[in-house]
Amino acid sequence: MKEIVEKVPSCEFQHVHEDTVHMISRIMPDEEALFDLAELYKIFGDSTRIKILYALFEAELCVCDIATLIGMSMSAVSHQLRILKQASLVKFRREGKTVFYSLADDHVRSILGQGMEHISE
Repeated sequence: MKEIVEKVPSCEFQHVHEDTVHMISRIMPDEEALFDLAELYKIFGDSTRIKILYALFEAELCVCDIATLIGMSMSAVSHQLRILKQASLVKFRREGKTVFYSLADDHVRSILGQGMEHISE
């Protein structure tokens, strides 16, 4: 506990609420988890990727469909889909020669839905 208090810059009143700080320090995720969370939010920080995710929020789509919807080249869409796949935000399935993309799971759907709800308030 003392090490945490020593890292904190001087507060105006110089009173650390030690019980609260100690309780939070026990449940605080480790640096790697926080880094991974920040990286996830960086993915959501690009409007092109948000457009793709929002389109996939509504339906399973192929690259050509997505490119048409958002007015970008298939190459540019494929690049963004690769980033979204690496972040486990989208998944894909093959049907013959066509690859269809969809949101990876309900967590992604929830993040998008809650984000839209938040900005609509």
